[in-house]
Amino acid sequence: MKRIKIKDLLKSPPFDSEVLIRGWVRTKRGSKKLSFVEINDGSTVHSLQVVIDHSLILEETLKQVGTGASVGAWGVVVKSGGKEQAIEIQCKGIEIYGTAEGENYPLQKKAHSLEFLREIAHLRPRTNTFGCVLRLRHAMAYAIHHFFHQKGFYYIHTPIITGSDAEGAGAMFQVTTLPLQNIPKNDKKEIDYTQDFFQKPTHLTVSGQLEAELAALALSEVYTFGPTFRAENSNTTRHLAEFWMIEPEMAFYDINDNMDLAEEMLKYLIGFALNNYADDLQFLNDTYDNELINKLKSVVDSDFIRLDYTEAVEILTESGRKFEFPVAWGTDLQSEHERYLVEEHFHKPVIIKNYPKEIKAFYMRMNEDSKTVRAMDVLFPGIGEIIGGSQREERLEALLNRIREMKLPEEHYWWYLDTRKFGTVPHSGFGLGFERLMLFVTGMSNIRDVIPFPRTPGNAEF
Repeated sequence: MKRIKIKDLLKSPPFDSEVLIRGWVRTKRGSKKLSFVEINDGSTVHSLQVVIDHSLILEETLKQVGTGASVGAWGVVVKSGGKEQAIEIQCKGIEIYGTAEGENYPLQKKAHSLEFLREIAHLRPRTNTFGCVLRLRHAMAYAIHHFFHQKGFYYIHTPIITGSDAEGAGAMFQVTTLPLQNIPKNDKKEIDYTQDFFQKPTHLTVSGQLEAELAALALSEVYTFGPTFRAENSNTTRHLAEFWMIEPEMAFYDINDNMDLAEEMLKYLIGFALNNYADDLQFLNDTYDNELINKLKSVVDSDFIRLDYTEAVEILTESGRKFEFPVAWGTDLQSEHERYLVEEHFHKPVIIKNYPKEIKAFYMRMNEDSKTVRAMDVLFPGIGEIIGGSQREERLEALLNRIREMKLPEEHYWWYLDTRKFGTVPHSGFGLGFERLMLFVTGMSNIRDVIPFPRTPGNAEF
């Protein structure tokens, strides 16, 4: 008999037919003659009840059907007499694939804190919460590829090991094969990188943007979707050392085209979740954030506000609100400022553009005022910044000036500068932090709960 997924069984129940399901036991209860076993196979948040007549199953087998055990069960699909499920299986046979050692199984039928579940990240996908999160994570990854594919973008694989710092901000993980117990030195008593694998200092990438730009200046519209790394010693609910980024780069796009694409993409992704993963969203809405679905719908239905950084600073300074971090022109906006604009002033997503050059990266196009750059950040309720991007500086001299102003090693960017010498064009791009998106879509409050195995300071378990 061929196995059927519980998701498909619930969608179109073949009443009075015999089916086989396989999964993990969530709960087991019963009497001397009957057992009621809830089985979940990960295809949906919903479990399926299997009713076992003890006279049909060996007692030794029945004893092994405990919470956490993996089983196959076959029987006839019937309408359920219970209130919480529409169908159930009248069991004819059961097979045990793996027991769960009884009371030692950590996921007993009781409420578990998210903090505790992080300690058993190898088992937490079996909970309803993380089943929902992981299915939605898959959904968003699929939708990202679908969105860009249908718009004619090409998916580019950019290096994970890099010799340059795209952000110019440091805080990178070094990659080396040098023996740390006896690091070779040269005549100047400096580390002799000629003996290292790449014969130069290398790091894990913080962004695929610069390499994606190279591809965009040939293929016109490209995107990356891969892991990135930041060695910041930060233990906040919004930071990870290893996370995923979506970074489109588009030739012949100006800053307005860039903002249009960011808004269109975010609405598409959230709409995809609402239209295709309603059960998972409803569970998270009921369990963690009872405004989740309304917030998602509100974003899809809203026209994002667009305003200059200067206007944003004026709104914040005139708000009368006493912020923890003072607001003044030239300072970077903090999460509390961003959320005030989105949640209390405009009540919808906001895109801020034209930031002071001092607080933005070297590759952003300088405005005519020579004080601001064509940067743009998309701000969401509950999150703050979810996308950061800009029109890129396509003029060779202007780009060189910024690199020198910021005292970056010019020789590290020779290949990037070449693209400004040979057929340069106006172009733009942005970065979407995948886990930031997942925080918004799932309603979870800690970024460690939207990635299967979080990497944070002092934590590289699993």
